[in-house]
Amino acid sequence: MPSIHRSAVAAALAAGTLFAVSACGPDGPSGDAGGTSAAPPPASASATGSAAGGGGVIGGLTLPTGIPTSLLEGLPKSWDDLKKWKFEDWDNWASKHVFNNPVVKDFWNPDKMGDSKPADPAPPTAKPAGDAGVTDPEPPVVKAVPMARPYTKQPSGKVFFSAEGGRGNCSATVIADPAHPGKSNLVWTAGHCVHQGKGGNFFKDLVFVPAYNNSGASSGGKKAPLAELAPLGTWWAKDVVTSPQWTVEGGGTGDAASQYDFAVMRVQNQNDTGKSLEETVGSAVPVWFDAPRDKLSVSAVGYPLYKPFDGQELYKCDGGKPVRLSFDPKRPSMLTIGCNMTQGSSGGGWFAKMPDGKLALVSNTSIGTQDHTSLSGPYLETVAKQALEYISRKQK
Repeated sequence: MPSIHRSAVAAALAAGTLFAVSACGPDGPSGDAGGTSAAPPPASASATGSAAGGGGVIGGLTLPTGIPTSLLEGLPKSWDDLKKWKFEDWDNWASKHVFNNPVVKDFWNPDKMGDSKPADPAPPTAKPAGDAGVTDPEPPVVKAVPMARPYTKQPSGKVFFSAEGGRGNCSATVIADPAHPGKSNLVWTAGHCVHQGKGGNFFKDLVFVPAYNNSGASSGGKKAPLAELAPLGTWWAKDVVTSPQWTVEGGGTGDAASQYDFAVMRVQNQNDTGKSLEETVGSAVPVWFDAPRDKLSVSAVGYPLYKPFDGQELYKCDGGKPVRLSFDPKRPSMLTIGCNMTQGSSGGGWFAKMPDGKLALVSNTSIGTQDHTSLSGPYLETVAKQALEYISRKQK
């Protein structure tokens, strides 16, 4: 693989298309995820293009045409202005891109959780920038190792969702809630695990299953009851926020949208026990924004599904110091580590120790190479911090 122009880089499944791509996407049969509420540029933005048909340029980006004007509202005039958004701006944006995910009692069962299948990898449609975009040589491959059971001792799990083309799954992490210390109901994952991206909408039946297959009951192709697969319950997404960049630009292969491929969910227990997710799991990790990338030693965790994995085991890659990958030099370069995990690991947490020795989340798996040699995740800075602060404060 070339050290700078990684022509084999492919994105994790862009959530709504449900065709599996190289290393890390949700897994499911081919098909279209349905939903048409896209998120291109606002009518008030400094964009060219017809008011009725959308399109044009915002923040240096050429945007798609054919989008109703009603869906162009709420974006800043440039992506740089997004960093100045306050709670009210995020709330205004969210009100125009409503997430509706009513709890359907007992919807998810072992058969539905197990029916997503990996498909052939999709080729990339974009190449990363060269040296000017701050892209480092490819790191050495790191072999993923299985995490020790029980999984209930750490905050990882799986995300499941429905779309018109089938069902998919990702990995995710329980994170601390700044507004509700000790009682968090927040989960961090990839943007493409909750939203189709450009021209699409949020997924349906979106749930988080902490400590999935904690006992190993479904390992080795065995059938297991829901109580074994979801020992800590099924947690339905109540509120979801992802980056405006992902909703505007996100697609099926690695490109500039991947540099903002993250999402935060507020979840609720299908069977209300009166306890928060954090209290139920017993842990939640803080998110470390603007972490000093040159001083990090990163481990990525997830449930890879594509062979030689089967999606039933939690794995970890100790990737060490991450290198950088950039598609757009105006955006923060992604973190990249050597790792052979495959699709299904998308959205899984990337962890590093803070100066006080505590473990924190610093990224999530977004994209990977077609030959499963490395993974890349977004660098979490101002926009990601704002998204977390918004959903932390948002109550319904």
